[in-house]
Amino acid sequence: MRPPTADLEALLRELSGAGIEFIIVGGAAAVIHGAPITTQDLDIVPRQDAAGIGRLLSVLTKLDTRFRPVGPDRDIVPTAQHLSGQGQLNLITNHGPLDVLLRLHDARGYEDLLPHTNEIIDAELRVRIIDLDTLIEIKRSTGRVRDMQLVPLLLAIRDRR
Repeated sequence: MRPPTADLEALLRELSGAGIEFIIVGGAAAVIHGAPITTQDLDIVPRQDAAGIGRLLSVLTKLDTRFRPVGPDRDIVPTAQHLSGQGQLNLITNHGPLDVLLRLHDARGYEDLLPHTNEIIDAELRVRIIDLDTLIEIKRSTGRVRDMQLVPLLLAIRDRR
């Protein structure tokens, strides 16, 4: 049985360890920036070149990934064709939910977002995270209530810095 909440550290280790280039966005980015919230999944925007798609597909296969929701009549495995698209892939892995955002709601992908990222390096991980100003901009523009509720908290974090 797959966990309902993402093990962020395990997912990040798998992705980073496989040499996948991606940007952390969404709730996980807010948490890394210091927001005292919880998140159920890891949202990433991957680079969509052929090599990157191959590496990502390999990790997804290793983690026995399926599209959410999984059920007796819905057991769909992601493919390279899915990873080459432009939508949002809501997946479940052995480490919990992973949302692969090939394009954000405003059509920006990895290359568009890359200049608006910070690199975080520790002893075992090297990841890119969307910068706080861009995260605020994204959250403001989605029109979703839960994103709008997060904006004042993110603004307070930015102002505190």
